[in-house]
Amino acid sequence: MPARVVAIDGPAGSGKSSTARAVADALDFAHLDSGALYRAFTLAAIDHDLPLDGERIAALAGALPVRLDRTPAGYRPEIAGVDVSEAVRSPAVTARVSAVAALPAVRRVVNAMVRAAAAEHPRGVVIEGRDIGTVVFADAGLKIFLTASPEERARRRLLQENRLQDAASVAREAETLEVRDHADANRPIAPLAQAPDAIPLDTTGMGFDEQVRRIVELARKLFP
Repeated sequence: MPARVVAIDGPAGSGKSSTARAVADALDFAHLDSGALYRAFTLAAIDHDLPLDGERIAALAGALPVRLDRTPAGYRPEIAGVDVSEAVRSPAVTARVSAVAALPAVRRVVNAMVRAAAAEHPRGVVIEGRDIGTVVFADAGLKIFLTASPEERARRRLLQENRLQDAASVAREAETLEVRDHADANRPIAPLAQAPDAIPLDTTGMGFDEQVRRIVELARKLFP
């Protein structure tokens, strides 16, 4: 694994994915989306009508194969050589991906794949998730724990999804996120946690460009 790994963890709705992509662009690093790979495993399982069996899904993924393809823009998921970047965003995949991603056999394979992808990249990678700095890249050069208040995360999610942002809607969404936070922090496989050496970044009241700038500044100090 190269020294140039920026690991961004944080709770749901904290803007990890959009921030990671922007940071990668600013640094001329690759954005490595492990979530897309979990979705590709899920799509393969759905297409082959497999039950929720981690060993069978992992074996199928190896046989097809499911892989990450490196492109000038970063990495994209492929199944049997076909780009499935759009197909993995289907409602059917979204409904099942959390269950598939919780399977230990699947997590082992996906973690190995993203580590291998990062190791071969000539410049560096930015990767986000909930256990990136604690499990997947525990020795990452820079770890960020990105968060914001539940209310702020709720407002951002409602805005992103073009939903009503009145006080009642924000309160309901904030409650939903807090329930998700508790579940993520207490799940038996890869729980949400801040690595001891991660830098916390609370973006409540902070603009998107500012949070990206702060991470980029930290990265440039570490990775000249």
